[in-house]
Amino acid sequence: MAEKPMCIPTQIPDDEDTKEDNIRCLTMFGPFGFECLPHQLVNRSIQQGFSFNLLCVGETGIGKSTLINTLFNTNLKDKKSSHFYPNVELKIQTYDLQESNVQLKLTVVKTVGYGDQINKEASYQPIVDYIDAQLEAYLQEELKIKRSFVDYHDSRIHVCLYFISPTGHSLKSLDLSTMKSIGSKVNIIPLIAKADTISKNDLQKFKCKIKSELVSNDIQIYQFPTDDETTAQVNTSMNGHLPFAVAGSMDEVKVGKRMVRGRQYPWGVIQVENENHCDFVKLRDMLLCTNMEDLKEQTHTLHYERYRCCKLQRIGFTDVGPDNQPVSFQETYEVKRQEFYDQCQREEEVLRQKFMQRVKEKEITFKEAEKELQDKFEQLKRVHQEETIKLEEEKRQLEEEIINFYKMKAGSETFQTQGCASIKKDKERKK
Repeated sequence: MAEKPMCIPTQIPDDEDTKEDNIRCLTMFGPFGFECLPHQLVNRSIQQGFSFNLLCVGETGIGKSTLINTLFNTNLKDKKSSHFYPNVELKIQTYDLQESNVQLKLTVVKTVGYGDQINKEASYQPIVDYIDAQLEAYLQEELKIKRSFVDYHDSRIHVCLYFISPTGHSLKSLDLSTMKSIGSKVNIIPLIAKADTISKNDLQKFKCKIKSELVSNDIQIYQFPTDDETTAQVNTSMNGHLPFAVAGSMDEVKVGKRMVRGRQYPWGVIQVENENHCDFVKLRDMLLCTNMEDLKEQTHTLHYERYRCCKLQRIGFTDVGPDNQPVSFQETYEVKRQEFYDQCQREEEVLRQKFMQRVKEKEITFKEAEKELQDKFEQLKRVHQEETIKLEEEKRQLEEEIINFYKMKAGSETFQTQGCASIKKDKERKK
């Protein structure tokens, strides 16, 4: 079989040993057809469809549902939430969207009751638990013998839109604790919600204040990538606009001779898609048009890999051994299996010793109780014998008294008979 030539632009080193391992660079004399590979990947991806998982964290009534509807230019028919939830909950909804011939499975996860409790210390815990649960589910699917990633719905959160109240002062303690807890687990894009309620000057000061607090509290937020030349300039510019000040609306308002999406106020109209009014267009372009794939890639290569690494290290797996040499997964498994077996043996021995000790203690306790019962029985037996002897003596005395009584009775009757006879003779003589 003829060898297929390759044309790979690699620098050939001078070292002779390295030359043998290097890939040869050959000259192509005509097209081969592998230039169509990107088209094949595009067609395959379009057939399979895409998925995107979005987490919205913010207080009740801050505009999460409105912004999502505005982002995807559709009404997702979400019910309004109450302010009277005892605990923070997560509402998960999945939608099938289509734009041209591209299908998107969109999963929107929203917080319900967030920030409504008097004690807000544990308000972020359900969010952390949910993010970890999705990472764990993917890890368990990955560790299966028979994996089915083609049909598996990846529910890992790709981006978290964190809605900040437009106070104009500083971040709340709940905002800081929540973003600090989830910053290493998910891509966070901070948003200043309802930006139409704050003036431009106050808005810029508020943005600077938020950036300063995020840095001082060591909170990680998503930075748009700048390593791609095609998007480096715009992404660098957008990184400077974070956090985005957004406003959402599905209502159409007439401005001049055209209809735009916005909000009508007595003093004017806030146009949602006007970059001079808010950063909604910047958010939509960065989130959906430019960096959606990077968000998914960062979720897999950064956050999931960090979770996977920590989880496997907690279990005991490692890449290198004590001698700093690479260790295979099978070797690590065998070592952990032997360690687990030895640990089971040790625990079994400890349990056996404890069991024998408990048995001995119970035996001693039972013997002492038996001896105590035996002593008590002997004592009761002696008391019973003494009482029996006493009763026998009393019975004997009583029988003697009865015999003496009968003797006295018999003598009395004899004496009485003799007296009656003598009296009768006396009467007969007198006659």
